Amino acid sequence: MKKISAENKSSARKPAFERPSGRAYDELRPIIYKPDYVDFAEGSTYLEMGKTRVLATATVEEKVPQFLKGSGSGWITAEYSMLPRSTETRTPRERAQGKISGRTQEIQRLIGRALRATTDLTLLGERTIIIDCDVIQADGGTRTASVNAGCIALALCFKKLLDHGQLETFPMRHLVAAVSVGLVQGQKILDLDYQEDSQAEVDMNVIETDSGKLVEVQAAAEKVAFSRKELTELLKLADKGIQEILQAQRSLLKKIHPVFIAY
Repeated sequence: MKKISAENKSSARKPAFERPSGRAYDELRPIIYKPDYVDFAEGSTYLEMGKTRVLATATVEEKVPQFLKGSGSGWITAEYSMLPRSTETRTPRERAQGKISGRTQEIQRLIGRALRATTDLTLLGERTIIIDCDVIQADGGTRTASVNAGCIALALCFKKLLDHGQLETFPMRHLVAAVSVGLVQGQKILDLDYQEDSQAEVDMNVIETDSGKLVEVQAAAEKVAFSRKELTELLKLADKGIQEILQAQRSLLKKIHPVFIAY
């Protein structure tokens, strides 16, 4: 087990309101990664970000979607679900209801886009990597935690394929990380938990590669409109958190295999 708490805790002034966790406004929740958490998956990671807990597994299928057949290129896709008691009251399983919610579809596509941005798909051959992200406990930031866990599961999957001679070259070109930021009672804060998210005036999710390029920005005014200046400041705050998450990923992966030293 590897436990990584947010480094360089800010000595800046306290926020205008007290965060429920007592964290500084620019402080991440403690991060715990447990790689290779599942025996049978080609890659897997258990991740805690505070009280949010996600299990990500990678599965390899020797086929690609119809639109990629004959192209020589691979594909990465994702599925996301919340276990019934990941929340305070039971959430029915979506598949039992015969349909997947719009929220779930949106998150699945977001995770897939984020992970495809890390990889040279032409090096995969015509195979598909499916990343399953299951939320065991939800306390805000489940989609960002799923991206962070999915990145590690994907890297471990590629390592296994490389070790078994199924890949000639390691196809992962970047790490990717995600974090939430927002405005709560007028204060910009990093890595919102559920209590903060539920009262946020602005809610924003940011995904970024280790090269500093943005993959996705989701920002919405929940109660009041926000300015371009506030948008820029929130992006800067998100970048600080993402750099800390990326460093945690690097530290974990470099201890697993030399192939990850390049990150």
